[in-house]
This record gives sequence, C-alpha cells and structure tokens, in this order.
Amino acid sequence: MIKDVDQWSHGELEEIYPNVEMNWLGVKVQNSGKVGVGIEDSRNAGTKSTEMSQTEVSEMKQKQPPVPLGTLIGRELRNLKVEKPTVKYGQAALAKKGEDYFLIQPDCQRVPGNPSTSFSLFAIFDGHNGITAAIFAKENLLNNVLSAIPQGLGREEWLQALPRALVAGFVKTDIEFQRKGETSGTTVTFVVIDGWTVTVASVGDSRCILDTRGGVVSLLTVDHRLEENVEERERVTASGGEVGRLNIFGGNEVGPLRCWPGGLCLSRSIGDTDVGEFIVPIPHVKQVKLSNAGGRLIIASDGIWDALSSDMAAQCCRGLPSEIAAKLVVKEALRSRGLKDDTTCLVVDIIPYDHLVIPPTPKKKHNSFTSRIFGKRSQNSTRGTNKLSAVGVVEELFEEGSAMLSERLGKDFPLDTNSGFFRCAICQVDQPPSEGLSVNSGPFTSPASKPKEGPFLCASCRRKKDAMEGKMANRPAVIA
Repeated sequence: MIKDVDQWSHGELEEIYPNVEMNWLGVKVQNSGKVGVGIEDSRNAGTKSTEMSQTEVSEMKQKQPPVPLGTLIGRELRNLKVEKPTVKYGQAALAKKGEDYFLIQPDCQRVPGNPSTSFSLFAIFDGHNGITAAIFAKENLLNNVLSAIPQGLGREEWLQALPRALVAGFVKTDIEFQRKGETSGTTVTFVVIDGWTVTVASVGDSRCILDTRGGVVSLLTVDHRLEENVEERERVTASGGEVGRLNIFGGNEVGPLRCWPGGLCLSRSIGDTDVGEFIVPIPHVKQVKLSNAGGRLIIASDGIWDALSSDMAAQCCRGLPSEIAAKLVVKEALRSRGLKDDTTCLVVDIIPYDHLVIPPTPKKKHNSFTSRIFGKRSQNSTRGTNKLSAVGVVEELFEEGSAMLSERLGKDFPLDTNSGFFRCAICQVDQPPSEGLSVNSGPFTSPASKPKEGPFLCASCRRKKDAMEGKMANRPAVIA
C-alpha cells in the first residue's frame, strides 16, 4: 500500500531529501534553498549564529507552530503536479436557412458516475437539403462513438482507441440515418477534449482551427470541398462519380465543382443518400496534445470560413473571453460578407486552471512589400496548411484521413472464441462466425484478399463499405 506523505518516517524522508535537516521546530534547508512553506534558507541567515537559546526557541515556538515535514513536502509535491486545464467556451450564431446545429457537452464521463473520467465535447452540424440529417447526427453520434470503445480502458488506452471509434461511430450514424429514407445531409466537426489532449473528427467543410501562444494558427481539419481537394476529386471519380460544374443555358459552366448525380460540392458527409455512396461519412481525424500554456479552438460552419481566413478569425478575438470572442468572430464575418449562409461559431479555451483567458499575442510585423509580391495565401487551401507548426507548444499524436475502412479500423478485432461470436467493428452487433465478413477480404482471386484477418463486419456494414469504395456490393460471405 502506498503511504501518504504525512505518514513517512524521518528516516525515509532523509533518504529522499538528503539536503533537508529535520528538527522538532520544522525544517531548515542546509544548502539548497527553499522547498516549501516554513522553510528557511541558511544562506539568508547572515552572520548570526544558527544556534538558538532556550528563550529564543520558546518565543519562536509561540509565534510559529511546528509544521510536520510530511505536510510541507506534500504541499510541494501537489504544487508540482500538472493541473488539469480549465475549459471555457462561448457560442454565437446567425441563421439564414436554419440548418446549422451545434452540440456542447462540457461534462461527459468515460465512466458514468466517476467525475475523474470527465471530458468535454463540442460539435457543429451544418445541414443541407433539410435539417433531418443534422438533427439525427446531433442526437446519435456521441453514443455511437462511445459504444465503439471497449469498456474498462484507462485514460491513455481510451484516447488511443478514440480515433478508430470515431470512424466507426460516423459510419454507423450514416447507416442508421439512411435507413430512415431521408435525403438530407450534414457536415460534422466533432471535438473531444480530455485534459490537454484534443481529438477532432470531421466530414465536410466546418473547419476547426487551433490558436496557440505565439500567434501560431493550425488547422485541425481538412476541408472536403471538391473545388479545393484534388485527392477527394480523384477518389470520387475512381468510385464511379462524376465531377463537374453546373451547366446553364448555352453550355456555360458556373459555380464550384460538384459531384453528379446530386450536385453536392462536398465529398464527405453524413446522409445524402440521393447523391451516391461515393459521398462517404469516413472522417478525417487528428489528435494533438497541448502544452500547459493551453490554446484556443475556433469551430465554425462555412458561413464563417467563406468570409474569414483562419488567421483573420483568430486575430480578431485574441485576448478576449471565449463568450465575447465567439460573438466577435460572427460579427466580423457578417461585416466582411453579409449574411449569405447560416453562420455558427464555437470558441473553446483550454487554459491553465488559474487563468481567466489566454494571454493576447503581440501582433506580428506585417511586411507589405512581401505581401504585394506574393499575394494572399488562399484561405481555403488544405495542402500543407493543416500541418502543425507550433513546435514545442503542440504535440501531434495521430492523424489519418483515408476513406478506406480497411486502413481506418485497425487489426485488433479478433474473433471471440469463448462465445463463438464476433462483434461488427462498426455497428457493434454480435454475429455468428458464419456471417462474418472481413474488412480486408476481396475477390477470392485477389492476392490482397485476407478473409480471415480482422476486423470483421456484419453483412450490412460490409455492403456499405463496398458501396463506398465503388465495388460490387453482393459478395459471397467469407466464414471467419
């Protein structure tokens, strides 16, 4: 059993703290300076003798009651402990079509009833072609993600399992929504904050940025707009979709690139059953760890990002409390472009527990000559700009954006030989082995086919996987 520091003997403490002289009055440092309350530095004693008369001892005892050494060291150890950050947030929105929704849950728990397992959740759902997909995702996505994480994990294991669970949760939510027969769709930006670790999963173009001390702004999401994302255009066409602009009378092409059929300008979303299975719900996931200096997240729908660059959004509200900052970002977007779309902004500050707001960053010197020569960087660029540049402030733990489920679900979903069942890696439903379909299996003639290698999917989720990849959906079952 681990003893409390107050229960340590003097002999044990002398071994750990050899430079501390112990006596019944308290603690006196021999040569290493102050280590806690009531500790005296011998270098500040001047020329006075450290020997005290009985009268001086009695007077000192009356003035300052003795403090147990264990208590002093315990206080010091607690001060050295890294405190869990404070999460403060603000929200602001203006409606044009009424299709934006958001979710704020600051006090979720990994283990229900255990406050020490708390985490925070912030999400934005920008619906299109109606509101049903946005509402459905808001109400079901979190539970679907949590159900994909094994029970009984410690915090570090839970965080390691979270990226895969986010993929499973997004796909499961999409499958469940499509069964409703609705045709609307929604973007999703889903942010989980656990201590100093931030995990972001996103489909669509509702961006999340991180502003850290020093004025460094980093993208934590990738915009899935066909106009800017070459890789997504290639994936859609390879899966059987067509990409092009809207043709108007006379053969002229107008507007952004869209996928056909359907005419959606995004390549990833939840819903959109009328567009095609090549519009996938598989999210880009990024996980980072902040230093104890903290940082600010700005999560917003495209009503913000069509008006403001990431740097502009961060700069306009630095040094202000999150509640005011969110309103200011929306106000700045409105001033810049007018209200052309639903506009929603969440500002989340992850800060040391004793801070009220992230300290403002001094403005960088602007080189107007360089700006005139090279021009303004595109605010919608996703290549390179999502790389974290806050070296020493942010540690990147995980990033993956592949649309292939076999690359996103891992390989540690073994068959449960005790029960004789396997659990689908997406919908979490137990299935008999005779119905098991490996996510890695393909045509029997394919050398890449690995029909006995997990994870395994139920028949319904396997059909969804094949359809998203533009493959034949009706494959024979592979016995796991």
